[in-house]
Amino acid sequence: MKKLIFTNFLIDTTKSFFLVSLALTLIVWVIQSVNYLDLIMEDGHGFDLYFSYTILNFPKIFSRLLPFLFFVTLFYKILEYEERNELIIFWSNGISKIEFINILILFSILICFLQVLLSSYISPLGQNKARSLLKNSSIDFLPSLIKEGKFIDIIKGLTIFIDYKDNNQKYTNIFLTEEKIDGTKRIIYAESGYLVSSADNKKFKLINGNIIDQNEGKSIEFGFDEINFDLSKYQSKTITFPKIQETSNFKLLKCIMYNYKNKIQDYKESDFNCELSTMVVVQQELLRRFHLPIYIPLISLLCSILITRSKEYIHYNRFKYFLFSFIFLIIVFSEISLRYSLINSFSFLFFTTFPIILFIILYIIYSHRKKI
Repeated sequence: MKKLIFTNFLIDTTKSFFLVSLALTLIVWVIQSVNYLDLIMEDGHGFDLYFSYTILNFPKIFSRLLPFLFFVTLFYKILEYEERNELIIFWSNGISKIEFINILILFSILICFLQVLLSSYISPLGQNKARSLLKNSSIDFLPSLIKEGKFIDIIKGLTIFIDYKDNNQKYTNIFLTEEKIDGTKRIIYAESGYLVSSADNKKFKLINGNIIDQNEGKSIEFGFDEINFDLSKYQSKTITFPKIQETSNFKLLKCIMYNYKNKIQDYKESDFNCELSTMVVVQQELLRRFHLPIYIPLISLLCSILITRSKEYIHYNRFKYFLFSFIFLIIVFSEISLRYSLINSFSFLFFTTFPIILFIILYIIYSHRKKI
C-alpha cells in the first residue's frame, strides 16, 4: 500500500513538473527566439538556419530554469495534497513524515542527475552545434537585405552601397569597399549589376565600372566591362567562435589542469583559447554545471517543511508565503554564489559547502523531531 501511495504521488508530481517545464520553457524560448531574428534581419542567414539555431538553444533554457521549475512544482503539489486532505492518507497508512521526506530526496536526486546531464553535456553540445551552423552557413538573405541608399556591412570586411534596385533585382550605381587582412583596400564602382547564386557559390556580376586598389597611400585604378565579384569567401559578422558555455567539460577541465601546472601556454585546441584572463569564467562554468545541481536536493528538503504544518494551523498562509520566499531566495543565492565563490579560498569553501551543510543540518533536525 505504501509503495502504491508513493508511486501515485511521484507520477503526479513528475507529470506536473514536465508539463510546467514545457510550458514555461516554451514561453522563454519564444521570447528569446524573437531576439534571434537578427540572424535574418541583420546577419543575412536563412529561415532554416534560424529555426535550427533556436531549437538547439532549447536545452540551455530548460537547464537554466530547471531548479526553479522543480521548486514551484514540488511546492505546489505538496500544498495541493494538503488542501485536498490527501496527505492524511500517507499518515493514516503508517507512513511517517521522515519516510515521505526521504522519498522526496531520492526523487530530487534523479532530477539532480537530469540537471547535470543537461548542463554539462546536452546544453553545451546543442549550443556548439548551433554555433557550427552559423560558422558553416552561407548568407542566403543578402538580396532582401540590400536597400536603396543604405550602406550594408553585415559581411565582415565588405561594405555594399546600392543607389537603386528595380523589380527584376537589377542594381544601379553599385559601390563595394573591400578591406583585406593585410590592410589593403579595394573600392569597386559599377553602373549596374545583379546577384548570382547557386548551391555552393554566390557572386556579384558587375557591369561597366572601375576598380581602385589602395596600398600604403598609393592607388591603382582600372576599368572593366564585366566582372564577377565572389561573395562565397565572406562570412557574416555573427560570432562563430565557440563561447565557454559551449565548450566541452574535457576541454574546460584540461584548461584548468594546464593552469594548475603553470603550463597554460602549452594548451592547444583549435576551437578554444585557454588563457589566464578567462580562467575565472571557466571555473564558474564548471561550477554551474556540476555544483549548482546540488541545490536541488536542498530545495526538496526545504519544500518538505510544508508537511510540518497542516492547513488548520492558524498562521498557515503566512507560513507558506514565507517559506516560498525563503526557498526562492536560496535559488537566487545559488546563482549569485557563482560570481563570488572564486574571490579567494575562503569564499570558495563557503559557497561550495553551504548547500551541503544546510542540507545536513536540516535533515538532522527533521530526523530527530518526535512528531515527524
